[in-house]
Amino acid sequence: MSGTDVGEELGARAAQARALALLRIRSRALAVAILPAAVAVVLFAADAQGHLAAPAWDAVRWTVLGVAVVVLLVTVLVAVSVARARPAMSPTVPLPEEGAPDLYRLVRDLADRLDVPAPSAVALTPDCDSWLEDRTHPALRKGPGAALRKGPEVADTAPVLVIGSPFLWWMRVAELRAVLAPVVAGTGPSAHPDIAAARRFVRGLDAAIADAAAPGRGPVRGAPLAFAGWVARLLLRACRGHAAEMERCVAAAASMRAQTVDYGLRIAAQEQVGLAYAGWDRLLTRVALPAWRMGRWPSRLDAGVVSALTELSRRDRLADGFALRLGERPACDLLEEPGAADEAASLLAARLFHGGPAESGPGWAPVDWQQYPDEVVDRKWRSEAARLHRVLDTLGVPRASAADPAVPTLARVMEHLSGPGGPGGPGEALAAGIGAAVAREEAGAPVHGGPEQGGPGYGGAADDPLDLWGPGPLPLFPLQPPRTGTELLADHVAAMVCCAAVDTAGAAPGLDWLDGPALLVGGERRADLAAPVLSLVEDGDPDPLLNWLAEVGVRSDKPVRLV
Repeated sequence: MSGTDVGEELGARAAQARALALLRIRSRALAVAILPAAVAVVLFAADAQGHLAAPAWDAVRWTVLGVAVVVLLVTVLVAVSVARARPAMSPTVPLPEEGAPDLYRLVRDLADRLDVPAPSAVALTPDCDSWLEDRTHPALRKGPGAALRKGPEVADTAPVLVIGSPFLWWMRVAELRAVLAPVVAGTGPSAHPDIAAARRFVRGLDAAIADAAAPGRGPVRGAPLAFAGWVARLLLRACRGHAAEMERCVAAAASMRAQTVDYGLRIAAQEQVGLAYAGWDRLLTRVALPAWRMGRWPSRLDAGVVSALTELSRRDRLADGFALRLGERPACDLLEEPGAADEAASLLAARLFHGGPAESGPGWAPVDWQQYPDEVVDRKWRSEAARLHRVLDTLGVPRASAADPAVPTLARVMEHLSGPGGPGGPGEALAAGIGAAVAREEAGAPVHGGPEQGGPGYGGAADDPLDLWGPGPLPLFPLQPPRTGTELLADHVAAMVCCAAVDTAGAAPGLDWLDGPALLVGGERRADLAAPVLSLVEDGDPDPLLNWLAEVGVRSDKPVRLV
């Protein structure tokens, strides 16, 4: 037996040992619950045989019987609560086999080479990660999903393989296979009855705790659920160490087994995982978030990852070699309709990270990358500039001197922020007014759109992947904390400057794949606007910005078009 086989065997045995420890905790809890009933049986049996016949023992027997009945009823209540509680399921985009036969074939081949059961289905997640997810609970058996190996016994017990959608677009087919090998290898331990039972026990406790904490329960139903949640919390606290160690051993055993498949390529593929994560994070926070705030959701986020990482490869000498991979077959070619899958994953990402509606509508429409500068960047700048002037009107700030004092100008903003009293006076009042205006607009934003525009077979309003999360608030995973008043003010002043540059100096809105909205002057991006704006907003010093405007050729006294 090789060292790899020995390591895998040791990891599997350690996982099974931890699983048995978890099951013993369950057995001990059950034993404690039935102990009063067992004592009552002994006492009544002794009375039937003529022992312990004193009147005092009669009182003891009936008291113990009453306690046993109460404990058994409570045990049944807790057991039913744990059994009926719906475990959390990761929000994903279902990927049926007819939509990705080549991908299913790749996963099936991996399972055969690793000699483990194949996953029951494949789903996509808008994140840079991949895992196996148990969806055998009756409440989780929803949505399309075809078994890789036919047969109801496999489809009902094998976990679902969840793949990060950015991987499919950035990774090559061979790299994806290498990354998925240790994940697919995890179906082997998942099929072990003790490990499966231990996982169901822990997930049931976790679901019962979440169910008890859900809002909107009345006192009649809420009190029993709260007690069941308290018991489940006690049991889960006792299980936490064993459960964490069991999962660690399962992962170690799966990793050892996967060393027989594409081990050399996996090192290079893991580098691509880190690179994809960095590009995905930049794309969401710098590019997608401004669009989401404008009521637009980019419909090709995964394709944007490729553009962002290609741009990173061009800028970073350390990433030069990564661009050479792009000549190989991308993993998204394993899908029949990559565009539809990308659109569904992009909409789910907007919901998870921003809290957008489940459907497209007039105030929540998809946007292509070609339309992004006009539909997002220009509208963002002009909307923020308009809000800035509305707040100035509210504060009673007079219009700047111009031929027509009624038109908005950049000079008005600069004169106010650099006027008497310094930045601590007019700057803070303006920042507070903008923060209040943004809060009012966000509070009044619609939460529902129009008809669903996504492709068939990739989810939608009728098969919402967030249904199983209940009525909890969105977003589930916010990207950024709330912005401060000073940050908002700086953004609005920069937007006003950009509008003035577009209207008076021939500049244009653009998209930088790594930094988001960009101002293009002469076809080149100007990335040096932030410092002059901060000097004006924080210090009340207009000179750096005046020099910048003179260099670009912007006229601060000219009117600016607002929305």
